[in-house]
Amino acid sequence: MRRRVWRYGTVSAVGFGAMSFGGFYGPTNEAESLRTLARALDLGVDFWDTANVYGDGLCERVIGKFLAEDPGRRKKVTLATKFAIRRRDDGARFFDNSSAHIREALEGSMRRLKVDHVDLYYVHRIDKAIPIEDTVGELGRLVKAGLIGAIGLSEVAPDTLRRAAAVHPIAAVQSEYSLWTRNPELGLIQACVEAGAILVAFSPLGRGYLSGLLQDVETFADQDFRHANPRFQGVNWRRNRDRLLGYLKLAAAWGVKPATLAIAWTVGRAPHVVPIPGTRTAGHLEECAAAADLDLTGAQLAELEQALPVGFAAGERYSDPQWVGIQKY
Repeated sequence: MRRRVWRYGTVSAVGFGAMSFGGFYGPTNEAESLRTLARALDLGVDFWDTANVYGDGLCERVIGKFLAEDPGRRKKVTLATKFAIRRRDDGARFFDNSSAHIREALEGSMRRLKVDHVDLYYVHRIDKAIPIEDTVGELGRLVKAGLIGAIGLSEVAPDTLRRAAAVHPIAAVQSEYSLWTRNPELGLIQACVEAGAILVAFSPLGRGYLSGLLQDVETFADQDFRHANPRFQGVNWRRNRDRLLGYLKLAAAWGVKPATLAIAWTVGRAPHVVPIPGTRTAGHLEECAAAADLDLTGAQLAELEQALPVGFAAGERYSDPQWVGIQKY
């Protein structure tokens, strides 16, 4: 497994996103989740990402159980989690970057993860009522206290990153990035270079689209996050499904799994880009991890661009309610 250099050492070139453990894409079970984490360590995938809201703490609890089973595992993993998303009594989301919530959320995450510090702590969403400078200042105090190792931001515009980095070093920025979502190329990739941050690419498989395993969106589980996603609805989905055929033919011709190919494309975009594919199974994780050591030729990249050109995806990447809290740029 190749490595990526970040501000505090190195991490695996392909990481792991644990959101799927929380049922966002259908039912999960703890036994398979634990097998997936064990396989991740076997494969050298040691950059793990979760959040306190994934499965209402379930994802953190699963990781915590796995780490507690063998004390030696904790030292092998760079562990990231997030705070800021909360829910009102009626279920509506809101964002809280207050100092009190930051510390309360961190305590809860560490308790569920069964750790005494978190390597990377993200602002999951920006609270418009609180300047990012104040939020980062509070996180900087947690760094000094040894409770977190580094600060990260999620779904922010380049200007927000620059403002944050002026207060304290920012180690990582999360953004959706894949062949069908290339917004980070509009300035965020460059801003990360300026700030000395890695770009952590979530959904490098386009929420399963680029895996080649999706045929009929009607088969999605009732609670599947994608039911509300415009790219998986009606005419948008039919257009996206048809456009995928050329990509799948290329993967077959090159003898590469579609998931491996998509993530290899993301890995190859820049030396500071680290994709964190999410999966519920150990077998699928193996396909994802294989991308770390797959080098695509210039000719292959040109064919991929022809099959799936910039902006090809039909539909917005989020529905209107899902856009709340995300900084467009």
